Amino acid sequence: MSAKKEPSVWHGFKAFLMRGNVVDLAVAVVIGAAFTNIVNSVVKGIINPLVGAIGTQNLDHYSLCLKDPCAVSPDGTVKSGVPILWGSVLGATLTFVITASVVYFLMVLPMSRYLARQAAQKAAREGAKEVMDVTELEVLKEIRDALVAQRGSGPAER
Repeated sequence: MSAKKEPSVWHGFKAFLMRGNVVDLAVAVVIGAAFTNIVNSVVKGIINPLVGAIGTQNLDHYSLCLKDPCAVSPDGTVKSGVPILWGSVLGATLTFVITASVVYFLMVLPMSRYLARQAAQKAAREGAKEVMDVTELEVLKEIRDALVAQRGSGPAER
């Protein structure tokens, strides 16, 4: 009786880590963290000053008070009232739109165009191969027909 040896937990863990999608995910998280810094810099250095030309540079200062009197301490805790901090929502929305735009225009769009170009080149190569195969087939049929005609004429006609 031979017992079938189960793979160890270590081997399973190692196989899990070596899968391509785990490595891709790790790279995406690192790139995403670095990209977040870039987007935050764009918002802080460009968007907030543009908004600041109209009002304040810090969008978090825009709020609405539902129940007076609204008092918020500098650390962000609400002392009284019911403040709606719509400025922070607007800032987060702008950050999201900028992030989505940069990801789409600098990553997704060029990659989809590249993949479409690769697919078109592959289709063209396959189409050329198919034409070549058809041409070869026609040549082979002509050779066959010529051989059949040659045999059909027989030795008497030579």
